Amino acid sequence: MHVAHLSLQDFRSYATAEVPLTPGVTAFVGPNGQGKTNLVEAIGYVAAHGSHRAATDAPLVRQGAARAIVRAGVVKDDRKALIELEINPGKANRARLNRSPVPRPREILGMLRTVLFAPEDLSLVKGDPGERRRYMDELLTARAPRFAGVRSDYERVLKQRNALLKSAAAHRRSPGPEVLATLDVWDTHLARTGSELLAARLELVAALRPLVARAYAELAPHSGIADLTYRSSLGEGVELSTDRAQLAEQLLGGVAEARKQELERGVSLVGPHRDELVLRLGDLPARGYASHGESWSFALALRLAAFDLLRADGDDPVLILDDVFAELDAGRRSRLAEMVAPAEQVLITAAVPADVPAELTGTTFAVADGDVVPSPARTSGTDGDAVLGESADDGGVTLG
Repeated sequence: MHVAHLSLQDFRSYATAEVPLTPGVTAFVGPNGQGKTNLVEAIGYVAAHGSHRAATDAPLVRQGAARAIVRAGVVKDDRKALIELEINPGKANRARLNRSPVPRPREILGMLRTVLFAPEDLSLVKGDPGERRRYMDELLTARAPRFAGVRSDYERVLKQRNALLKSAAAHRRSPGPEVLATLDVWDTHLARTGSELLAARLELVAALRPLVARAYAELAPHSGIADLTYRSSLGEGVELSTDRAQLAEQLLGGVAEARKQELERGVSLVGPHRDELVLRLGDLPARGYASHGESWSFALALRLAAFDLLRADGDDPVLILDDVFAELDAGRRSRLAEMVAPAEQVLITAAVPADVPAELTGTTFAVADGDVVPSPARTSGTDGDAVLGESADDGGVTLG
């Protein structure tokens, strides 16, 4: 799998951009603030329908524009597909596949898969538990797009249940039988949707553990052993299996035990939204104990493990390294370059050419002042013109 062409309209700093891409290594090189990350962010958005830099869609639309459009020509097993996403802040986004509208954008999840590492990924190690939950859930969705629906269902149930608890807590009196009966219904929904998400996370962590340990050992061979464990809000003494029915019963029991406290605090205290992925380096938790270099290596190992897991499913995802090499010492830089070189497509951003390891030769684009220009010294042939070689009408806006 690789991206053959990227087309942008009113995305971030770009009024328009047309970027042909090829398999192998492509580097976007230019000073900071010139739009390199915007290019790879757009590709990541096509894959995940979200940005690694922004919690909402509004910052993705160029100032003064009403919407942004991202189009990616994707080649998979010699089959070509055109994916188009129209980003409408405050309104529903729209999607097209091969120029035909799809009912919901999430129906095209899985058409492009990426693994993106950026400086923000240090939060996977140093940040709050929510960052690590997001890492697990996004990887679940990348592997099986149906989990976008599972996550949406769970978040909807949680929102409704929290609203009920908050309302009961605000009245500062014992809830009546109607409130308790309604809460029982939402408890059942939380246990049903939560058990599906919890079981999938447990299976995911079991698959990731050896991959993370191996990737970390290759990146930092003289450091400790990297390990992952899943900590459930059900408590340390609760033995968890991946049986959905059993997990649902355990979640029902957990929320029953926590009900008094939940009614007092007005928030749901049990469920996957309160769980934690614990990262350990040797005998110590990575958060708070790992050095800066160890934290970088651990975060990289998490992304490389995700890449290996997706690759094992049958397709090489597009690997994106956003301003990564400048932060690494010479040894880690060389080892990372050797690890990623075999990927079908690697996209790199760097401030200066020297930040791109010599092991990763390929096409280079110079990025400056809104222009993305091939560098003749390293440019190879392009692919994708047959995918995006013609314009399309989209409500009076020319795309392409």
